[in-house]
Amino acid sequence: MTTHGKKYKEALGKFDREHLYPPVEAVDLVKETATAKFDETIEMAVRLGVDPRKADQIVRGTLSLPSGTGRSERVAVFAAGEQAAEARAAGADVVGADDLVAKIRDEGFLDFDVAIATPDMMGQVGTLGRVLGPRGLMPNPKTGTVTTEVGKAVVEFKGGRVEYRTDKVGNVHIRVGKASFTKEQLLANIHAVIEELMRAKPASAKGRYLQAVALSSTMGPGVKIDPARARAVDDEELAATA
Repeated sequence: MTTHGKKYKEALGKFDREHLYPPVEAVDLVKETATAKFDETIEMAVRLGVDPRKADQIVRGTLSLPSGTGRSERVAVFAAGEQAAEARAAGADVVGADDLVAKIRDEGFLDFDVAIATPDMMGQVGTLGRVLGPRGLMPNPKTGTVTTEVGKAVVEFKGGRVEYRTDKVGNVHIRVGKASFTKEQLLANIHAVIEELMRAKPASAKGRYLQAVALSSTMGPGVKIDPARARAVDDEELAATA
């Protein structure tokens, strides 16, 4: 059983855990309850009305957050020759071919957040499936991480492009910024996530698609967002509640 500290319990007293808040109020509450001594990450969790056991209902992809994530992603690139040089020039943190595959396989090296590979490297990278797969690090064409344009991909992921994928029960977890972000920056990112998930809605998904939405900081409690109002993050609403 998890035991929460004094600050967490104090944060709980500032709002109703069961109430469904509009996005603007949820952001205010999450920022107010992010009281750690470090700049807490703000994460968004969305429960989708899909059955991830069915291949055609797995929701996954990438999107660029308009306000960025507040952190620089550590990017590893599996490439050789000119494409390896392109990846280094674009700012990749780790670049390699056979040597990088061996380092991960033999030494357990996993000091990166995103893995990108050129198509010709996927035969070797595929042998790391048991290591990279469970950690969500396996390159995949659907998320833009298997590409010949490695330089472009590195720049995008370093600049705020994030991957998302439904877990085994249909939840999607995405970092949408830091506690130090302004309300406007967080709302812009939240809006981008919701619109992307709506765009990616499987044709075979039936019933209510956005089932639950919550926002939380690293050390703070989750604040529920009204799914019916989750898409209403616009300038007019923000101005009305500022």
